Amino acid sequence: MSAKNSVWGGLFVGLFVWLIACQQKEEESKVPNILFVIADDLSYPHTGAYGTDWIKTPGFDRVAKEGLLFTRAYTPNAKCSPSRSIIITGRNSWQLEEAANHIPFFPEKFLSHVEVLGKNGYFTGFTGKGWAPGNAGERELTGKRFSDLKMEAPTPFISPIDYAANFEVFLDKKPEKEPFYFWYGSFEPHRAYTYGSGAELGGKTTDMIDKVPPFWPDNDSVRNDLLDYAYETEYFDQHLVKMLATLEKRGLLENTLIVVTSDNGMPFPRVKGQGYEYSNHLPLAIRWGDGIKNPGRVIDDFVSFVDFSPTFLEVGKVDFDSSGMAAFAGKSLIPIFNTEEEGKTDPSRNAVLIGKERHDIGRPDDQGYPIRGIVNEEYTYIHNFETGRWPGGNPETGYLNTDGSPTKTVILNQRRVSGEMKYWNLAFGKRPAEELYDRKKDPYGLNNLALHPEYQNIKNSLKEELFKQLKAQEDPRMFENGEIFDNYEYAQESQRDFYNRYMKGESFKTGWVNESDFETDFKDK
Repeated sequence: MSAKNSVWGGLFVGLFVWLIACQQKEEESKVPNILFVIADDLSYPHTGAYGTDWIKTPGFDRVAKEGLLFTRAYTPNAKCSPSRSIIITGRNSWQLEEAANHIPFFPEKFLSHVEVLGKNGYFTGFTGKGWAPGNAGERELTGKRFSDLKMEAPTPFISPIDYAANFEVFLDKKPEKEPFYFWYGSFEPHRAYTYGSGAELGGKTTDMIDKVPPFWPDNDSVRNDLLDYAYETEYFDQHLVKMLATLEKRGLLENTLIVVTSDNGMPFPRVKGQGYEYSNHLPLAIRWGDGIKNPGRVIDDFVSFVDFSPTFLEVGKVDFDSSGMAAFAGKSLIPIFNTEEEGKTDPSRNAVLIGKERHDIGRPDDQGYPIRGIVNEEYTYIHNFETGRWPGGNPETGYLNTDGSPTKTVILNQRRVSGEMKYWNLAFGKRPAEELYDRKKDPYGLNNLALHPEYQNIKNSLKEELFKQLKAQEDPRMFENGEIFDNYEYAQESQRDFYNRYMKGESFKTGWVNESDFETDFKDK
């Protein structure tokens, strides 16, 4: 080879290496789009991927099949606003001041991961229900609103927002080279429901339901209530199916991290707003074609909603120290994405914390019902701090922390008519200071073991671990300052001091309970 050819050959090799390096650098710096999908009031295991065949969820099932299906995903607080506050901040609700409560003012000091991603190159937006209900001022905690396109809803209580069409508008407005973060928050299957819609419009029959949870009566009213819930769950999923098709058509699917979950459990007695398995245990499927190894895995690690924000900042290549966000209580899910293992992949993910403060109105002096708890593979331990209060809300004000429903009405009428107290006690009765449930022997949490002598060591060990973690997270309940949560104002003036105003005769329309829920002649025996 001549000297001249040798020079040219060297230049060619050098250029080739440079181009490869540039390509690798570009690939390394490329960040994924993020589609966060959240149903409103959907419990585990009510999707097809978990084996529930009377609810059809092809969208959720596809995300699970082509990504990861999580069997132990939990919200730390089973109510809309606090659960969503946890999602966007990566902190437990007892670490969020006013945002521990339902319908709060959102504290200025806490940034959302959506705000941070928006400041770091992401085009952000949402449709339907974002962070709510509450008052965040002018802040766009879940991005810019895209909910203008409407459609004819199949029932009067289903939102007319065309979620999927608004997603397309969002994508059309996205700058070409910017990644996106989009929050699809359906209003379904939140109540109210059109009674009988599951049968009439969904083509379902009551015998399709394999088992009614034993904390409710098993009759046609309850089963039809469940079918209506199923119909609205399917409606939520139908829009997800359309969004997946849109991403695929636009060539965006493989580089989009898709997270599908719910904010809290189903709007039924003993579930939504409480601290039991159906309350906090939620569906979760995650797909990321370019970023998940060995897709199709089932993950049995315990994960918490506090893990979402760290995950999104990591995939968005945002440095936490410069993000301005408060310290996370959770940790990124990326290691689970990167391993090829299924089942239990991380021994440290062996438990989650749960809790609540004040949810809906209806107790004297705007009091909440504070609890804290810990859930591991074997047991659930719950600590109730104010045992003199009603966990589902006061009877005389309609048990306002429990949505009105046929199931609620059945339970209340059983007590009124026949004196049947079993289901009423499970849903509405006052509770002891401590509860302990064997998750394998008693998956529905019906047999409280807290006072059994043979379980004292287990109970005390769980309590010790729970309180240790809460102290490390500076939970005011651990430092005799828990009343601070009751003293925060509701963001809506009409709801402040509701109990005292109502008992003095002021007229209110609560909207989410039935008139018959108010126990005007109730006597606490």
